[in-house]
Amino acid sequence: MRLSWQVALGESPQERNFPGPAHRGLVAASAACQFALMIEAKAADAADDLREGEVAIELPAGFDASLYYIGRIHTPWKRREDCPKNPRETDAVCTVVVDPRWVAGLQGLETVSHVVVLYWMDRARRDLVLQAPHHYAELRGTFALRSPVRPNPIAVSVAGLVGIEGNRLSVIGLDCVDGTPLLDLKPYFASTDSVPDAAVGWHSGRKR
Repeated sequence: MRLSWQVALGESPQERNFPGPAHRGLVAASAACQFALMIEAKAADAADDLREGEVAIELPAGFDASLYYIGRIHTPWKRREDCPKNPRETDAVCTVVVDPRWVAGLQGLETVSHVVVLYWMDRARRDLVLQAPHHYAELRGTFALRSPVRPNPIAVSVAGLVGIEGNRLSVIGLDCVDGTPLLDLKPYFASTDSVPDAAVGWHSGRKR
């Protein structure tokens, strides 16, 4: 079951119907209720969706923060199972569409070669602490994996910037389904972001 909800306050129907500064509290409360309903609906179906050995926990009753979707990402993949395992497995050109209100924030980004793209994996469950990814042989803790299934399903990719036209960025190096919400864009600095000798010890183990 999938319920839709809107985090960005600026475009919600509640805002249009209740103008003025006091309405934001009402919108936030409404969003919190929708979050709760979404989690309850997903929990009803989640128990039968665990792989062997996986462990799910009860999520906290409330949220600690809110966020804005600043746009959407358009990719060739309509289903999660069609997506590449990681951004380096594809050379598909994807389109990042930034909401018009944020377009001034793109000034200067056209000079970079690579962009750090943060996005919200809105189809992922959020309650697993131990996972059995189908392409690995052993259980791993959620925080030892790059799986989209995590308490806050934030994904990050370093994408090559092909070009910018208005509020649309053409990039190579994403792995998400079409329509994925966009959280943030940052320039990639090889001088500070690259760690060539970084290692993940368990990753050298045999895969399925």
